[in-house]
Amino acid sequence: MHIAYLTPEYPHELCTASGGLGTSIRNMAEALVKKGKKVSVLVYSQNSEQHFSDKGIHFYLIEQRKYPFGGWYFYRKYLEKRINRIIFKEGINIFETPDWTGITAFMKFEIPHIIRLHGTDGYFCELENRRQKYKNRLFERSALINADSIVSVSDFTGKKTMEVFDLERKYKVIHNSIRIEDFQASKIKPVPGRILYFGSLIRKKGVLELAEIYNRVVRENPEVKLILAGRDIVDIFENTSTLELFKNKLTQKAIKQFEYIGSLDYSKVREELENASLVVLPSFAEAMPMTWLESMAMGKALVTSNIGWAPEVMIDGKTGYMVDPRNHKLYASRIVDLLKDSKLSKGMGKAARELVVRNFSSKVVAEQNIKFYQELIEKKNLDLN
Repeated sequence: MHIAYLTPEYPHELCTASGGLGTSIRNMAEALVKKGKKVSVLVYSQNSEQHFSDKGIHFYLIEQRKYPFGGWYFYRKYLEKRINRIIFKEGINIFETPDWTGITAFMKFEIPHIIRLHGTDGYFCELENRRQKYKNRLFERSALINADSIVSVSDFTGKKTMEVFDLERKYKVIHNSIRIEDFQASKIKPVPGRILYFGSLIRKKGVLELAEIYNRVVRENPEVKLILAGRDIVDIFENTSTLELFKNKLTQKAIKQFEYIGSLDYSKVREELENASLVVLPSFAEAMPMTWLESMAMGKALVTSNIGWAPEVMIDGKTGYMVDPRNHKLYASRIVDLLKDSKLSKGMGKAARELVVRNFSSKVVAEQNIKFYQELIEKKNLDLN
């Protein structure tokens, strides 16, 4: 079996910047190679054309092209030709693409084509109560209609996506996975009272709610310290830095007990997770957040949001707490409770890691993907015969 992935991002030094989508694809690609499958990754919108192999994976970096007009269409048709040539040359059996902006709208492939729902623009617009651009909606809906099959990283994302685009298509739920070996349970003693948030600093991640929550936490425990790690994003409503909006909401006491440490690479993320007594991730808009899985894999108790996808990842009261981020009082009290009771926090962290190892490790999820891919290939062969 030869599997190919199309993606706009991948965490490799030769590629442009990558986020959670690229990380989830990398985790699966490397796990499939370890199970003896052949994997190619086609990364579009790159700075240059390159073809190379690394860790048993074949990479095709496809350069972004500029057109005097109609680039949204002509670049897609260029990609279609490049992809089909690679499929034919390399003997690829199955092809998977992301849902974001409907990149495969107007494309056709001779092999089974899967779209994996990591969260369309339409999906996130719905969760954030924003209006989606008509063009993006058209592309995303067209791509979903034309795909041979659809996979979703969470059941909530699958249901919400079908609702947003008024579709009645079936989808298969296969969750994101994590390389357990990269995020071992922490063996060092955490810094008392150290709270960590990591991820993009953006309104939809609940960062502005976290400021109000943290003000309450500091009133209860003046010795706590909040660490924010991640890329600062310009707020879409205020047109200014989310970090500045966050700081403007902090009380004088809270701002003295806060530190922003910027974007971190993987090794630094692990260090910060090791040092943290508690991880807070109050997001309003996710599909299947890698940050949650990484924190849980390292045996950290979490206080997260309770929205949509959350019950598919967390068990409230066992692996941490799920709270509506708009309920500042309750959210703050959950943080304070875990900081006060190290035994409770440690027990929840242990349960969190056990859950991730059992349900979200790359080895486990790779087997689910292989079975699904094989079924699609066999069905395609039957249809052709």
